[in-house]
Amino acid sequence: MNKPSPYNDTAKRIFDFNISDFDSLAIDIFRFQYENNSIYRQFADALGVDPGQVEGVVQIPFLPVSFFKTHRVQSTPFEPQMIFESSGTTQTINSKHYVKDIAIYTESFLKGFAQFYGDPEGWCIIGLLPSYLERQNSSLVMMVDELIRQSKHYRSGFYLYEYDQLADHLQQLERQQQKTLLIGVTFALLDFAEKYPMPLKHTIVMETGGMKGRKTEMTRQEVHSLLKTAFHLPCIHSEYGMTELLSQSYSKGDGMFRSPPWMKVLLRNEDDPLEILSPSGKGTNGVVNIIDLANIYSCSFIATDDAGKLYPDGSFEILGRIDNSDIRGCSLMAV
Repeated sequence: MNKPSPYNDTAKRIFDFNISDFDSLAIDIFRFQYENNSIYRQFADALGVDPGQVEGVVQIPFLPVSFFKTHRVQSTPFEPQMIFESSGTTQTINSKHYVKDIAIYTESFLKGFAQFYGDPEGWCIIGLLPSYLERQNSSLVMMVDELIRQSKHYRSGFYLYEYDQLADHLQQLERQQQKTLLIGVTFALLDFAEKYPMPLKHTIVMETGGMKGRKTEMTRQEVHSLLKTAFHLPCIHSEYGMTELLSQSYSKGDGMFRSPPWMKVLLRNEDDPLEILSPSGKGTNGVVNIIDLANIYSCSFIATDDAGKLYPDGSFEILGRIDNSDIRGCSLMAV
């Protein structure tokens, strides 16, 4: 018999807990998901993990992100309110994330955004996400759409390839000294920067990753250098998220990401994926594991295909993709 969720479908504990309680809450969620997620339980059993013996997050098994391509990863039986689907090419299998309660996702991205950028109201938020708008079931589009709605600015909105109109509106916003966020997929930001370079003093440019074979692959530093030059900006911001997660990390420059309190990045040894590495003072390289407590009804413990560097304060960099991993829409750039 499946155990009921201890969170009363509100996920209140996830977003309101004290940061010092992270490990104990993560272990509670691990045991809940072990009991209520047959795919995750089979995976943990195959590794010989005894939930009763798990006393720290480094002992929790991390489900390979590829399982979201091949299995229905969900905790407790439910009919999803939304199925998020990853971007990809005709040669790849897309991940699917079955979301029981879309309110949990909304609370996660709104509280995460507020932590790093404040209340969306007062911003003008512009989404330059053509490849995502051209398909359905994008978690990124849903997030930006709600941020646009909450900004309440008459110029907030999405753009496909109307670069001339976007340039005109940005120039108007700059003259008004309006605080603006231009969040875009990498290839579109590069296209726009090439055609309409302009000085931006009141606008943050944020890339979400995503080259999708549209341009020659570039490092994050190369992308940011081009965008900084085109827009006369001291830094470029970044968002790190994926279909398989319900939370995001943000970088305010130099590709150094930080996460909200209910999300934590760990590193595993590429040669021994069960070994969790301890970050050193100058940063430790490894493969990224993510704990996203908002994933209460899927799996909160994900072993990604991203290489990264983790620092003792919890901040991290994304260094690219490990060998033999599928290329997907986000986090395509190597460093």
